[in-house]
Parts: sequence; C-alpha cells; structure tokens
Amino acid sequence: MADLEGFIDRLDYPVYVVTTAAAGEQAGCLVGFASQCSIEPVRFMIWLSRANRTLRVARAATHLAVHLLGREQRALAELFGGESGERIDKFARVPWASGSGDVPVLADAPAWFVGRIETLVDGGDHVGFLLDPVADGEPGEREGALLRLSDAIDIEPGHPVG
Repeated sequence: MADLEGFIDRLDYPVYVVTTAAAGEQAGCLVGFASQCSIEPVRFMIWLSRANRTLRVARAATHLAVHLLGREQRALAELFGGESGERIDKFARVPWASGSGDVPVLADAPAWFVGRIETLVDGGDHVGFLLDPVADGEPGEREGALLRLSDAIDIEPGHPVG
C-alpha cells in the first residue's frame, strides 16, 4: 500500500479551530483535516482525531463551529492544539459567545461558521463530521494571511497522536 508521504508532505492547507458543546460540556481543538466537499448544497467535512476529547463531546453534539485563524494567531492555535481540555478550560482563556446549537464561537476568529452535523464517517484514526452550514460570520475587518499547516506543524499535541 502506498503511504503518499511525498504527496502529503507538499500540502500546506489552512488549519482550523473546531468547537462544540453537548451535555453541559464544551470542547475545541486545532484541526488540519477539513474541506468543503459540496457546492450545492454547500457542505463541509471536518475530521476529528479519535484520541481527542473534542471527538467525545462532538459525538453527542448537534453542531460544530469551524474557525479560520490569521497567521498572527499562533497563540490561539497553540491553546487549542497544544493543550488538552482534559486538563484546562480553554474557553476561560479566550473571548467567545454562544452560537447556533449553543456551540462556542471564538470572538477573535477572522471568519467562522456553525454547521449542523449531518452524518459521521469512519476515516481510520479520525472521524469525519459532514456539516450543513447554518450560520456564519466575519466578526472583524481582519485582513491578511491565514494560519497554515506549515505555521503550526511544530505545535506539540495536547493528547497522544493517533
């Protein structure tokens, strides 16, 4: 079986912060595997690691929020990618508001959307969440480059990988 290492090593896509809430719990993590996957109707797929607390909360949720980050927001990426919600309350450290489906929406994200979870897909060590966008926003006039995988690749995960 091919491992695609030479192909995958050339990718440099945006990273996202995904947040959710269910049963009185909030969770959020840094995500690298995501993409729009349909034009009509618009659909977006987010992949959450099986090792991540966010997956456990998301399985009981009805919605996920997907946030883009600006290149200057590495600290936010480090919080959501390098810390575990098992040990700290990430949402106590950032401004946020409750969005559709009661998911936390990060106030400082240059763009975001909330999607209703339509279906789950087994992807091996990740689970895919197919989202139907129900709300979106651009809270600021922030311009500039997005935070990309190459900007965040050295963030040590807050949980074991895989």
